[in-house]
Amino acid sequence: MTGQPSAPDPSTPDPTAALNPRLPSPLQEVVDDRFARHGVRLLLKRDDLIHPELIGNKWRKLAPNLRAAAGRPLLTFGGAYSNHLRATAAAGRLLGLPTIGVVRGQELADRPLNPSLSRCTADGMRLHFVDRSIYRRKTDPDTLAAVLRAADAANAYVVPEGGSNSLAVRGCQDLGTELGDRADVVAIACGTGGTLAGLAAGLAPDQRALGIPVLKGGFLEEEIRQLQRQAFGGRRGVWSLDDRFHFGGYARTAPELDAFATDFETRHGLPVERLYVAKLLYGLVTLASEGTFPRGTTLAAVITGSPFSE
Repeated sequence: MTGQPSAPDPSTPDPTAALNPRLPSPLQEVVDDRFARHGVRLLLKRDDLIHPELIGNKWRKLAPNLRAAAGRPLLTFGGAYSNHLRATAAAGRLLGLPTIGVVRGQELADRPLNPSLSRCTADGMRLHFVDRSIYRRKTDPDTLAAVLRAADAANAYVVPEGGSNSLAVRGCQDLGTELGDRADVVAIACGTGGTLAGLAAGLAPDQRALGIPVLKGGFLEEEIRQLQRQAFGGRRGVWSLDDRFHFGGYARTAPELDAFATDFETRHGLPVERLYVAKLLYGLVTLASEGTFPRGTTLAAVITGSPFSE
């Protein structure tokens, strides 16, 4: 948070190897008339099958940071429903590392924990709630230092909100290279933009990445540019965003989106995670109907997560 993390020492044993990730993740073709009628072939990049607890881009972003932490406690940030917090807590339990989660919203400290935060504590994560105004300033060095002191975590290895830093972005390059020449367009749902930043860098020059932001605000393009500057020194790959499908913002859904996700599950036997994956797939169906993808396009949708079970 206060600077770019150092790359892990290559001579240091990789603590994540024992977790046996399924890499490369499978690529599954599905036949869906909403794409086929427009001459578009749909592939699903099943990153949700990488690991049962460290799923999808959470694995790709956390693994290089876990190596760089070299056994130190992990401290990271998130909201009350953060998938990243849950993944970090699970990683800590699996690898025997202490974890601290800085949670947005001091008012939540006196309330019963929701199922997501309960899972974090069950996995051993110590939660530290902070005022929302402080949380907004968490990248400021002085504010971060004060948060670390207050959380009794001065020696912790800090992973940013969503796990997106230069190590994570470089780790997500593998997502692009794994696809090789199998797709013309690779689409992914975006929270902090780190996965898209790395994915685009790993694709071939004649491929492009498409991001579907799940937060509203229109700020993500500059965030991705900044992440690519930090990781690679400048913009990499061909990528774009379509921010029409956030359904009101993070953790927001709608009956229309839920009905769409249920229908997709029925059609293809794939459990659809609602906060990211459903918005991605809904956006792609809409874009196909608008003729965005030329006939003959092979489209790969990255399935980054699975539904959370309490």
